[in-house]
Amino acid sequence: MMKEIYKGDPVHLFIEEVTLPNGKTIPLEIVRHPGASAVVPLLGDGRVVLIHQFRHAAGGYIYEIPAGKLSKGEAPEACAIREVEEEVGYHVGHLEKLTAIFTVPGFCDEVIHLYLGTDLSPCPQNLDEDEIIEIVTLPFEEVMDKITDQTIRDAKSIVGLQLAYAEAKKAGII
Repeated sequence: MMKEIYKGDPVHLFIEEVTLPNGKTIPLEIVRHPGASAVVPLLGDGRVVLIHQFRHAAGGYIYEIPAGKLSKGEAPEACAIREVEEEVGYHVGHLEKLTAIFTVPGFCDEVIHLYLGTDLSPCPQNLDEDEIIEIVTLPFEEVMDKITDQTIRDAKSIVGLQLAYAEAKKAGII
């Protein structure tokens, strides 16, 4: 049995009757989400393009990599490229898949596809009305220090940055 509690954008909340592997049946609150893509935009000189974005739920501004939810029928790669263009004003010439992660699998089915974006070229920025963003460009080493000192606390950004850093090092980009 599944009961819809709330339908919004981007979340859709249900209470579902679930039979667990141990045979017990319990009600679970589940948030259904269309998924998202996020990109670590890496300039040719080894600097990373981050956003410093206002997030009400987080209590203010936080550092993140560009990201956004998938539109209906949109491929994760297309979403990734679109989000970098919209949020930071760069077109991604080369996109490399890093991984896909569950954000909060205890109650939500959201999957975020993480990418490394290179061969960047400037293009017009096109923010949504709810996006309050400052663009920050920093050397990759400094970005990694911001993870260590807890300046960067956003989970998708931490995972994406750490994987992209390893890839960029391996490829000799940084």
